[in-house]
Amino acid sequence: MAVADRFTGLRAYTSARIGLGRSGPGIATADHLAFRAAHALARDAVNTALDVSVMEAALAPLGPVLRVESRACDQATHLTRPDLGRRLSDRSAALLSAEAPGEEIAVLVAGGLSALATASHAAPLLTILVPELRRSGRSIGPVCVAPRGRVALGDEVGALLGARLVLVLIGERPGLTSPDSLGAYLTAGPRLGRTDADRNCVSNIRPEGMGLPEAARRIGWLIRQAMTRGISGVSLKDESDRLLAASPAAPSIADTGN
Repeated sequence: MAVADRFTGLRAYTSARIGLGRSGPGIATADHLAFRAAHALARDAVNTALDVSVMEAALAPLGPVLRVESRACDQATHLTRPDLGRRLSDRSAALLSAEAPGEEIAVLVAGGLSALATASHAAPLLTILVPELRRSGRSIGPVCVAPRGRVALGDEVGALLGARLVLVLIGERPGLTSPDSLGAYLTAGPRLGRTDADRNCVSNIRPEGMGLPEAARRIGWLIRQAMTRGISGVSLKDESDRLLAASPAAPSIADTGN
């Protein structure tokens, strides 16, 4: 007990498994069961498909919502063929091609590797972010929802919609303490062939990680900078914290672009 007590203070700052108790050569039963439960949550997050109907209903107050499909026809294919999750099906490509292009920002919400994360955090995050972007004069096209999609699927979505920038909200690969982590990826000038070096990422969006207001602030700053300067990825660094340090009051995302 004395050994375990050394870590009590540290456990208040991390969900990592530190100072685990032991029972003979193995860990204590309670710690073992907690590990098994966390592993089960991570497996469920990966294998569960996104409920698109529920997501569409949650996004409807923000404007038009379009359901699109990648070339991964089911969840098993989505997990084993990442390449198919990066391209739209022929039907979805035709659907987006028929949309009137020209909106500045395209948005894609995808299940990724954790439908739990997408279902839990994507709509609440956009509820904060989209109105602020619109108040700052940015036009946003219909929100596209893909139950099985990878990050690069946004490149084709943005290109077909004629957007200057694409924002992808996607469930990240779950860890043993974070089955519901959402990632936000933004790419200026979306087109097929873009790489991860062309994207900015805001990661670990969840209650125990980066909260929704903070994530919306950072994403909003990056979007405005990317559109003003025409760059994203390794060429664009997140310097939004410098604005907060220089200002006595935290600005809204509408005030943090140049």
